[in-house]
Amino acid sequence: MSPIEHEIYYATLPSGLRVVAAKRDSVVEHCGVAINAGSRDESSDRYGLAHFVEHTIFKGTHRRRAWHILNRMELVGGELNAYTTKEETLLYSTFPAGNLSRAVDLISDLVIDSQFPSAELDRERLVVADEIDSYLDVPSEGIFDDFEELIFAGSSLAHNILGDKESLQRFDSEICRSYLDSFYTPNEMVFFYSGPETPDKVIKIAEKYFASLNRKDKVRDRVNPAVLERFDIVRHIDTHQAHTVLGARVDGMMSDDRYAVALLTNMLGGPGMNSLLNVALRERRGLVYTVDAGTTLMSDTGLFTIYFGCDSEDVNKCVRLVGNVISKLAETPLSARRLEEAKKQYAGQLTVASTNSEQGALSMARSTLYRGYAMSATEVISEINRLTPDDIQRIAATLTSLSRLTLC
Repeated sequence: MSPIEHEIYYATLPSGLRVVAAKRDSVVEHCGVAINAGSRDESSDRYGLAHFVEHTIFKGTHRRRAWHILNRMELVGGELNAYTTKEETLLYSTFPAGNLSRAVDLISDLVIDSQFPSAELDRERLVVADEIDSYLDVPSEGIFDDFEELIFAGSSLAHNILGDKESLQRFDSEICRSYLDSFYTPNEMVFFYSGPETPDKVIKIAEKYFASLNRKDKVRDRVNPAVLERFDIVRHIDTHQAHTVLGARVDGMMSDDRYAVALLTNMLGGPGMNSLLNVALRERRGLVYTVDAGTTLMSDTGLFTIYFGCDSEDVNKCVRLVGNVISKLAETPLSARRLEEAKKQYAGQLTVASTNSEQGALSMARSTLYRGYAMSATEVISEINRLTPDDIQRIAATLTSLSRLTLC
């Protein structure tokens, strides 16, 4: 079975705003903007600003108050969403087909004319402060921020996306509008659409509502962080379970090795219950409730991580078992049969994922933002199928010495 693919069209508006549209038969549509701006673009006295602007961009424009923004898509059964990462911000809507103009009108108004009313900022500060506190209550989530602070120390990638409460208090209307003007610029944005409308209509609507977006671009001052020495750190917290992250730097999203990294990650700790680490730590020995592996690929660098939670007295045993699994892959090439099984499983997972139209639209937007085009699941599977046992062995060899952070 092949992944679900759709015709994809591209255009660039007179303002410089890029448009990518996937035409597909559906009663649901998705549209929004992907902005090349995230937490790594913040100055040291404004940590958390990208995320705070993403939260408060919904709080009012000259045309709409917060209540009107909240209800605009909800009243037709749609949703308005946003999220922030280290490098990008996405603002988008999912809605019943036939409401595209309504959605684009709203999203363009937010991007172009958000006013960040002071009273609304004060209320949202409390929400974000609570979000910051909530991470302290969930070590299995907060440990990833702690790990990134260590492995990216000294760089703009080190601080967490939420920022801190001290910075939060400094964000006023002027600072938020200044960030919007500096980073939400046409040449650093992509408007995306997925649904049944014709590309010509999508482009015409985008051009109409984004016509006044004429901000000048701000150069992204991004420096690839230095690769630091391996660390092995244990921190004591008040918790009944120990949480451990093992990880290492890998190359970024443009690297030729990204497909080998993706396949190896899936083999080690992907969603399948037959992943190597789940079998070694949980199924055979009952040492952990969950163990998984993941990668975060950015424009110029990446991060490979393994997470598990277990009893404190079992941490070192679990670390040794992880090391044994990776070392075996680094020392002994996979058999042709085992590699084909891994490829088939991963291809099947990508096929299943391709049925999620919302995630497909977001992936299309992000790929276009960085690569200039949307890479299809079929293309990814084709690259995966080209991998050899030597490719997997070579990447595994780079992961035999992982940094470690344990909270226990």
